[in-house]
This record gives sequence, C-alpha cells and structure tokens, in this order.
Amino acid sequence: MVGTVSGAVLLPSMGWACACGCGVFDVGTSAMFPNSTGGMAYVNYDYQDQNHNWSGTSQAPADNNDDKRIQTHLVTTGVQYLFNRSWGASLEIPYANRNFSTAGNTPVNLSGLGDIRIKGIYTGWSEDLSTGITFGLKVPSGSFTDLADLVDRDTQIGTGSTDLLLGGYYRHNLLSLEHWSWFGQAELDVPLATQDDYRPGTELDTAAGVYYHGWSIGRTTITPVAQAIFSERTSDGGLAASPENSGYQRLLLSPGLEFHLHPVIIYADVELPVYQNVTGNQLVAPYLLKISVSYHF
Repeated sequence: MVGTVSGAVLLPSMGWACACGCGVFDVGTSAMFPNSTGGMAYVNYDYQDQNHNWSGTSQAPADNNDDKRIQTHLVTTGVQYLFNRSWGASLEIPYANRNFSTAGNTPVNLSGLGDIRIKGIYTGWSEDLSTGITFGLKVPSGSFTDLADLVDRDTQIGTGSTDLLLGGYYRHNLLSLEHWSWFGQAELDVPLATQDDYRPGTELDTAAGVYYHGWSIGRTTITPVAQAIFSERTSDGGLAASPENSGYQRLLLSPGLEFHLHPVIIYADVELPVYQNVTGNQLVAPYLLKISVSYHF
C-alpha cells in the first residue's frame, strides 16, 4: 500500500513562460510518498485561469501583453508501484484542455495528450521509507504545433522536448507535537533534447509543509495540510522562443484537506500566489485549484 498525507507530495512539469503557469501543478498532490510495497492508481484535476498581466513583481497594464487569457483544465492519470522496500516506478499521462485569447484574434481551444512522464523511485535509505529520490524522463508526446500561426510555443500543450527529471523527498514526525508531521520535496526539470528552435527553461519546483493526522469521523481520516510552494524557471531559448517574456520565480501558499477512507484517498487544495517575479510581461492566475482521487492496492 502507498501512504496517506503521512506521506505528503510528489512532483510531476509543464512551464510558465509568457503564458502557461502549469508548472505549479507539479506540486501539492497529497498521498504520494510510498510507505510500503504496493501500488496506487490516481486521477488528478488541476485548474487555473491566467487573466492578469504581470511584469516583475507587480501587476502591469493589460495593453503591454498581446496575450489576454489562458484557461487550463488538466487531467492527469497515473500509476505508482513500489516493487520492494527500495525500488519503485511511476507513470503519468496528462490530458489538457486550454482556451487561449489574444488581442484582435478569436479565442482558440487546444486539447489533447500532454507530455508523458516516466520515473523510477528509490527509497532504500530508511526503514520507514521516509526518504526517497526520483529520476526519469518527460517525453515529447504532447503536440507543440497546433494552430501554430496563432499559438506560441510556450502556450502549446506539449513542449517538444525530452527532459531529465531529478527529485527527492523527506518526511518526519514533529517530535514535540503528537499527530503532527512535516515534509519537504524538490524536483529539477532539465530539457535535454529539443525540436524546432525552442528550448523551454530549466525549472526547479519545491514544496515544504506540515500536516495533522489526528482527526477521524467513523472510518474516514481527515488530514489538514498547509504548505509553501516555490518555483523558479529560467527563460526559454531558441528562435521560436520569447526569452524577454519568459522565466519567473514564485511563492504560493496552499491550504488543503485529505480524506482517507481506505483504499480511497481524496485530496483538494487551493494555491495562492504571495510572491511573483516574472521576466517581461506574462499572464498569471489569481489562484489555482487541485483535486486528486487515488486508489491504493
């Protein structure tokens, strides 16, 4: 079986660039750290509506950005399995629906398979599996050429790149507080091979938080989670990129709740930006939503 929030989060990335802030979907998913052998199948739903133009650390006039709105619905289906107390693997298959509006053009809709992520998991350092690393690849399975005359590369569903993924996590009890625990995690996404003169920026996503696992109603355990999410992405490169309007740093605070009725876990949170520093002019969202349903076997 795989753990509850007594196991917190794993990182899966898309990117922000001048339009797409989907990298935040990589963090904040509860119940993903394995704590015993076995598997988990899950479906995540993520939503954001980017409709505020931002430059540097503050809101900027909408007229400074030809992009006006990007609304993204992302559904990710995944499976994770720990074969023994040291080794496991995971597979994530995303499907995105995106509405994109620009100045002077009719809004367009993009939908389709995103970039698939395949990772290995190593948890052999600690008896309770509280420490682990992840490693793998993001493959260019998502389209990066839809409506190419209207949609820039950084707004496409796929990046067209093959990326190296390296991550790690740690969780531990707060010794002085019964039923309280904390966790930390990070993942680095480095593009290795690119296509058609576009290289997405290198991205680092991190999260740290605390959770309380002392509430229950009948057979249902209710776990509140509070976490901070920090991300940094370098500017895109290549002739098809807009390096002057891509790259960012951001900090989000994310309260969430997990409901555990074995073998099903339901998790939801809202992610609120408290600091954003973007290069050039980029669209940002006032909040982001996440819902996850997982089945443990």
